[in-house]
Amino acid sequence: MKALIIGAGIGGMSAAAALKQQGIECDVFEAVKEIKPVGAALSIWSNGVKCMNHLGMGHIMDSLGGPMHNLAYHDGLTGAVMTQFSLSPLVEAVGERPCPVSRADLQSQMIDWWGREKVQFGKRIEKLEQSETSVTAYFTDGSSATGDFMVAADGTHSSVRAHVIGYQTERRYADYVNWNGLVNIDENIAPGNQWTTFVGEGKRVSVMPIADGRFYFFFDVPLPKGLDEDRTTLVDDLKGYFKGWAKPVQVLIDSIDPEVTNRIEIHDIEPFDTLVKGNIALLGDSAHSTTPDIGQGGCSALEDAVVLGQCFAETKDIQTALKDYEEKRRFRVKDLVLKARKRCDVTHGKNMQETQAWYDELRVEKGDNIIAGLRTTIVGGPLA
Repeated sequence: MKALIIGAGIGGMSAAAALKQQGIECDVFEAVKEIKPVGAALSIWSNGVKCMNHLGMGHIMDSLGGPMHNLAYHDGLTGAVMTQFSLSPLVEAVGERPCPVSRADLQSQMIDWWGREKVQFGKRIEKLEQSETSVTAYFTDGSSATGDFMVAADGTHSSVRAHVIGYQTERRYADYVNWNGLVNIDENIAPGNQWTTFVGEGKRVSVMPIADGRFYFFFDVPLPKGLDEDRTTLVDDLKGYFKGWAKPVQVLIDSIDPEVTNRIEIHDIEPFDTLVKGNIALLGDSAHSTTPDIGQGGCSALEDAVVLGQCFAETKDIQTALKDYEEKRRFRVKDLVLKARKRCDVTHGKNMQETQAWYDELRVEKGDNIIAGLRTTIVGGPLA
């Protein structure tokens, strides 16, 4: 049995790993000639780490995951602590730690684990055909490949999605812009073992520790879509958006390198129920493109892969396995997309009364409610 894996990102490589565990041959095709990840890092919460362990790549998380032992929110303007607590109760409750990681390093190590020479780069899918027993992908370079089934892990701009669900989706702008990158850990910004977030005015500034003594940082600002992007004014732009904010925020702005800072207009896609058509399955962002507001984008792709492998462990009938995968994943991924959208709106001041109420809640939060929410999301995964 052979699977065609479209996309060599986190979803594609984890799908290949899961299917390999079931003795299924996989050919992996990636559209770009060289992977340049969008976004500097990502948070792999405990459910995602469990998936990496299950897929045989737990050592990658051990090497890349930062020491995120505590969580804190600060008032963005005054710098005062709103809430601060240990994440140990969460780790004890779910049996695994969260791992903020460099996205580029994670993708690169997953590809190296699989075998970089076995990934075919520069293969952008142009059209596909499927029969009852096979699927053929035609690429823009004139080549083609045929397999028994296809896993389309080709991202939020998926070329395969419309074929599966029967219509073209539109990405929904989430009404904010995110700047992100990496800096060396500086205790003048935040403790090196803590996820620290500054909030106010519907804006957010956050730092997470990753491996090798670095912070992953991001700035969120509610802004109209389509504003000009100019790296030469990036620092001044952020200084304007965060004028009057606390000193640690200013130290962070002064420490960033505009040339390696990403600016992303955040989008998601309205959830849909159809993840499979015949012998083609959507996985990862192609199936459930989400905002990053609950840190579950990468995790849910890893969960998809684990469940896909589990379904083929139960049956080698392709269409039965894929429909089982769809049934097991469609409600979970819809829930995560909508949960992230709701958190996005509260965080970014869609209704400032609700946002202010959240700020007020943070000031009396002891950690129990936040940990309970994180735990609920984590244990909803396939390896709870």
